[in-house]
Amino acid sequence: MRTRRSALHALASAAAMSAFPTSVLAQAASDFPSKPVRYIVPFAPGGQTDVMARLIGQQTGIEFKQPITVDNRAGASGNLGADLAAKSPPDGYTWLAITLAHAVNQSLFSNLPYSLEKNLTAVAHLASSPLVLVVNENNPAKNLAEFLAQARAKRLSGGSSGNGTPPHLGLELLALNAKLEVTHIPYKGGAPSLNDLLGGQIDFIVSNLPEASVHVKAGKLRALAITSAARHPLLPDVPTFNESGLPGVELENWTGLMVPAGTPVAIVDKVAASAIRALKLKDVSERVAALGFAPTGLGPAAFADILKKDVARWREIVKTRNIQPG
Repeated sequence: MRTRRSALHALASAAAMSAFPTSVLAQAASDFPSKPVRYIVPFAPGGQTDVMARLIGQQTGIEFKQPITVDNRAGASGNLGADLAAKSPPDGYTWLAITLAHAVNQSLFSNLPYSLEKNLTAVAHLASSPLVLVVNENNPAKNLAEFLAQARAKRLSGGSSGNGTPPHLGLELLALNAKLEVTHIPYKGGAPSLNDLLGGQIDFIVSNLPEASVHVKAGKLRALAITSAARHPLLPDVPTFNESGLPGVELENWTGLMVPAGTPVAIVDKVAASAIRALKLKDVSERVAALGFAPTGLGPAAFADILKKDVARWREIVKTRNIQPG
């Protein structure tokens, strides 16, 4: 009898305890935010992800009447900052900027200390940007067909901003679908890889659009094909890979916002709504476009679906192409 009473008492206590934090969290959500928010960017200052986070942080901070402070925690291919966010209190006061690279990291690294799906919660998919196949202005290839003919006549070298980064993924996707053998040369960032392409030390890059478009417009690089489903307004004369006769080479780098798992749904929704409103402001959308991004403004459910699909897609490609971390 005592055992049964003890069990019932334990159940009642558990129910009471679970009810208490729910009410407290509900109150916290209605008052959120009541103090400054830390926005972790797991990359160095000045990059696309950092600039996007600062744009969103500035506008949401104005709306929330609280400072949104960007905290750059670069290292380990973006995993250092992501792990820090994943282990932070789930109270809404820690945000994390992530990119496509984080979805790839789930299969690229075998011993990650965090999981996107288990330890973090999707808040908003903010913007996306395609990649573009570029060659030196002195390269005789004027279109994708001529480039592929080159690549089949001799093994070409392709640069990237590092193993597992979007430009590396673009290179592997190109090689996979065109059945090419290429030599991948990883660099410590997009700028040094582009410098070597400009100098003629490598043959091509499937580059992030904003990084390459400046050199394309200056006439120093030639853009042959773009990885988006449709042409991009920054380079309207550049056809897609599909238009050029090579389907399957579709890839969009993106940036999004996550918070630690367990953050109250009301807070997640509140942050998502504010971030999406910020993207609709004229000056913000214009600056986003100038970066080469297209604002997407998708909420938690849609972003979670994108994450799930990208993790699965790149797990297969990482395995097929035997992509290794740098």
